[in-house]
Amino acid sequence: MKLSVLDQAPISRGDKPGEALNNTIALAKEAEKLGYTRYWVAEHHSTSGLASTSPEILIGQIAANTEKIRVGSGGVLLPQYSPLKVAENFKMLEAFYPGRIDLGLGRSPGGPQTTRLALTDGHKKSLSSFPRQAADLQGFLHDSLPADHPYKTVKAGPRVETSPDIWILGLSDRGAKNAANLGVGFTYGHFINPANGESALQTYRERFKPSATFSQPQTNVCIFVVCAETEKQAEELALSQDKWLLNVGNGRDTKVPSIAEAKKHTYTPEELSTIRKNRQRSIIGTPDFVKSRLEELAEIYQTEEFLIITNIYDFKAKLNSYRLITREFGFAAPANGRNN
Repeated sequence: MKLSVLDQAPISRGDKPGEALNNTIALAKEAEKLGYTRYWVAEHHSTSGLASTSPEILIGQIAANTEKIRVGSGGVLLPQYSPLKVAENFKMLEAFYPGRIDLGLGRSPGGPQTTRLALTDGHKKSLSSFPRQAADLQGFLHDSLPADHPYKTVKAGPRVETSPDIWILGLSDRGAKNAANLGVGFTYGHFINPANGESALQTYRERFKPSATFSQPQTNVCIFVVCAETEKQAEELALSQDKWLLNVGNGRDTKVPSIAEAKKHTYTPEELSTIRKNRQRSIIGTPDFVKSRLEELAEIYQTEEFLIITNIYDFKAKLNSYRLITREFGFAAPANGRNN
């Protein structure tokens, strides 16, 4: 099994955005030592608690501070942008770090209507254009636009010998079909909605068409994981993620609360029900439990790779969670053990 990381650069209550971004660099360096396959960063806008607003810039910083791990976006919100500009941003990254860059694409609007209009400079762009934009982007990356395409003569630069691998992030058969039709990788967001994963991944594999990106279907699944030495410790750490997900779902402050703050809150029956439902998006427990659950989901989803996202308050505990998981799977441990 391959394990990778998805990082939203969450800001813990009391920290500054710069601290969260420095934590991202530190976690990426540790993830490489631990044997994780890839490290992806998200794109979020107009939020107080997520510092990853520009994945392209953050990818460059991570790649500059690591040596071998693949680095990418999870994902660029393509409907808000020009396919040519996205292609050139990632060709530039590929020029600096050949063979290490992933271009993950999302269809999400990026936030409420006002935020989206600010991103598009007031132009109302339809989400239904995503398949066409993704095809254009692939065409710019591989210089393979159709002969009758209006931008056929436009060449995306720099003209490097290799191209980033393209992935489409999705939650349904629609996203799976988009990825399959283009012959790119497909990432299923179990951490957002676990309900449609099995169907979507099956649809992707059945409809996959080989392309310049991939000759065979390539999948991974993203899931929340909190791991600690004991079940009690894992449950304690997960309290901050539980409260954070509750806040995000209710449109509240998106900074990650402390365990003390989470314990202080008096939860309504409706909130407790939401937390129980959110736990279906997560694996929380000891290393052996996390490993067994990931193996079960690998069978269900028929995938060999998981992207792990861990949004808890304490960064040292977060690092330890990623370390414990790889140790249980028998990955190479860092030379400095558990020291930070």
